[in-house]
Amino acid sequence: MDTEAGVGELDLLPDDLPEGLVVADDAGLVVCFNAEAARLTGRPAAEALGRRIEEALPLESTDGRDWWRLTDPYHGPADRPGQPERTLLLPSGQELLVTTRYARSRPAGPVRRLVLTVRGGHAGGRAERGNAELIATVAHELRSPLTSVKGFTATMLDKWERFTDEQKKLMLQTVDSDADRVTRLITELLDVSRIDSGRLEIRRQPVRLDEAVRRHVETLVNGGVQADRFHLRIADSLPGLWADPDKIDQVLGNLLENAVRHGAGTVTIEVDRVPSGAPSPPTPEGAPSQEGTSVTVSDEGPGIPEDAVHRVFTRFWRGNDRGGTGLGLYIVKGIVEAHGGTVAVGRSPQGGARFRFTLPAGTPAFLS
Repeated sequence: MDTEAGVGELDLLPDDLPEGLVVADDAGLVVCFNAEAARLTGRPAAEALGRRIEEALPLESTDGRDWWRLTDPYHGPADRPGQPERTLLLPSGQELLVTTRYARSRPAGPVRRLVLTVRGGHAGGRAERGNAELIATVAHELRSPLTSVKGFTATMLDKWERFTDEQKKLMLQTVDSDADRVTRLITELLDVSRIDSGRLEIRRQPVRLDEAVRRHVETLVNGGVQADRFHLRIADSLPGLWADPDKIDQVLGNLLENAVRHGAGTVTIEVDRVPSGAPSPPTPEGAPSQEGTSVTVSDEGPGIPEDAVHRVFTRFWRGNDRGGTGLGLYIVKGIVEAHGGTVAVGRSPQGGARFRFTLPAGTPAFLS
């Protein structure tokens, strides 16, 4: 059976179907890969036919596990008729809705044919799932600081005269810190909403990236991080940058705090000039980039697993650390792209995580 084979007496061709159709034989080799499957996956049918199903259609569960290894259709329980529709991911992170049928020659017999229907993830469904997860995340993250604020304020109001000035100061500092945490969460939520709707406002003005980097490092050192934890490499001559200073501070703060909190060893920050036309790793397929400035933040920690790299900038990705909202890197990507820049993640020479973002140089025409 191939993409030109008829289906039953209707003489229906697989390419006539409105959904993706993928069929593998009893050996797990693809024998049908229709036009809609090719469109949804970005893989031509000619490349898929004759290959093993897990190679032609690599799928992951939403938590990043190899779906074919989890389901094992050819060697799993013989009484399974297939798999109900579920959301799965391609290596690119693209969502697909996949339903599987195990065709057997006889009940409880070996799989004779594996039939999958593939549909694109519905935008409405994705939005609903994303909003539900966002609400659950917000409720969880707000509960802790608000419980703390309520507890300390109620205690102080009830027993104010019993506490020493030092105890009052400590409790008020805790309330202040928790209030800051709530404020940061609300800011993140507003940013996510604006990024999703394409309404992230960028107020551009001249920005010195080198000065911004030094300022963030100084803030972290003043906050208790050892100064020798940081190693700065800043180029002598950097092009002019016209950007939103508050938004760039968000990007730098997120990347540096992540490196300090989740990485290990020395955190290296490199600020370089990107000459016009030079290949820039974060750009698609190494396309030539315009003149700009790049910032690279590397650490010496465990790094990011290879199979999770494509999910790093998605909503709610937290890696092995389940703390926080998982929105920070999603916001980083949204801010950088709103400036016309690019951001990418990889592995540093020391084995840790390596984040690099590039922002285009230039000033508005009326100032040139």
